[in-house]
Amino acid sequence: MEESGQPTATTESVNAVLSAIDPDRQRPRDVLAAERLTLRFGAKTILSDVDVTFPRGTITALIGPTGSGKSTFLRTLNRMNDKVYGFRHEGDVLLEGESIWDRGQDLLTIRRRIGMLFQRPNPFPMSIKDNVVAGVRAHRIARGKQLDVVAETRLREVGLWDAVKDRLNDSPYRLSGGQQQLLCLARALAVGPEVLLLDEPTSALDPLSTEAVENLMRAMIPALTIVVVTHNLGQARRVSDSTMFFYDGRLVEHGPTEALFASPRQPDTERYVNGLMG
Repeated sequence: MEESGQPTATTESVNAVLSAIDPDRQRPRDVLAAERLTLRFGAKTILSDVDVTFPRGTITALIGPTGSGKSTFLRTLNRMNDKVYGFRHEGDVLLEGESIWDRGQDLLTIRRRIGMLFQRPNPFPMSIKDNVVAGVRAHRIARGKQLDVVAETRLREVGLWDAVKDRLNDSPYRLSGGQQQLLCLARALAVGPEVLLLDEPTSALDPLSTEAVENLMRAMIPALTIVVVTHNLGQARRVSDSTMFFYDGRLVEHGPTEALFASPRQPDTERYVNGLMG
């Protein structure tokens, strides 16, 4: 993957555009927090009483067996569950100290600030370039020639530019699965999120594409705060600063990644990280 090196003129141009949207660069240490958060679908409780903070510029891995509540928790952080039938929540999620459910909050703005990358690539049925700048257009962040700057900058950032620079008007469905996922990552980054949620982003990728995505995750720190759901315990250890272990609808343990894997405090955590639990 191409090293980005020093910021280019195009990178500076994009940063100037994004700074114009949000000129206040002084932020609290914790960008995101869940406070006594309980999640339900109908009468079924999925997750109970979660209290956790996400420090700015860090990567947090969410691990645990299937059905433990981690993906539901992740999708709640930018209100992806709001329209799911029967969804209810108690407690709160705070983005820089403000509830994401406050009446004055704009949902599109929340999802610009808290972006998301899904398990399988989901490029839009439009050209490669238009995929990258779709959100930029929707939020009116840039227009005209600025869109070309944004597209090139973000494609370079994810290491796709050399592969697609001569085919920007082609369909994204001609790209490999790994390239499509990198394209979706470029699209998510184009709107300048503060937080990026990743839901098993490499589960459908080959080892080389997985390595590329993991390298990008680390390169995006500390500019971004990342929360990633993964079933790959090796990946959690490689990329994350802290890890949350979910089991049976509870947040069982949360702490620095190396400490949680090397010296888990809870028996269920120890069983899981040692491969004794499915």
